[in-house]
Amino acid sequence: MRSVNVNMGKGRLEAFSDGVIAIIITIMVLELKVPAKPDLEALSKVWPVFINYVMSFIYVGIYWNNHHHMFHIVRSINGAVLWANLHLLFWLSMVPFVSSWMGENPFSVVWPMALYGFVLLMNAVAYSILVAVLIKHEGENSALAIALGKDWKGKLSLICYIVAIAFAWVNTYISFGLYVAVACIWFIPDRRIEKKIADDQV
Repeated sequence: MRSVNVNMGKGRLEAFSDGVIAIIITIMVLELKVPAKPDLEALSKVWPVFINYVMSFIYVGIYWNNHHHMFHIVRSINGAVLWANLHLLFWLSMVPFVSSWMGENPFSVVWPMALYGFVLLMNAVAYSILVAVLIKHEGENSALAIALGKDWKGKLSLICYIVAIAFAWVNTYISFGLYVAVACIWFIPDRRIEKKIADDQV
């Protein structure tokens, strides 16, 4: 029996993903509680929650940005891509939970820091799976495959997350520093895809 390669439009996937990510950000901002008293001392008590919100917002923004770039360059999707995308959205939807837990506890607490890293790791794994499924669908010589190349940023991020999780039992500030470092690596939009799009338009 011959396998059928089904090509579907990507518009609904992009719209659905944008909506889910917008809800995730909304949930995170709703976790920011107003200080009990109108003074700086009360405000200082909520700074860990705010810092963690900023970090998680940046991470979700990075995934949205790279997701947008990636689907701009692909031509079509299939059922496997839909499921891989849902897998990524599942782990992104866990960010508000672990972000709130880590923000509500001091940075010296091991388990919230480790679980935060685990969710970041699973997001990275899910994104890598989505990329692999898209490349399999589009082809090894597709624009996406050529643009991403060996994807050293993705591999380095996975290593950093694993090291950060392990360091949660040694020094949680090192773990947090590694999470910040990975965010800095990805903060600038993926120029590989932008360069490929620009080259194709010449």
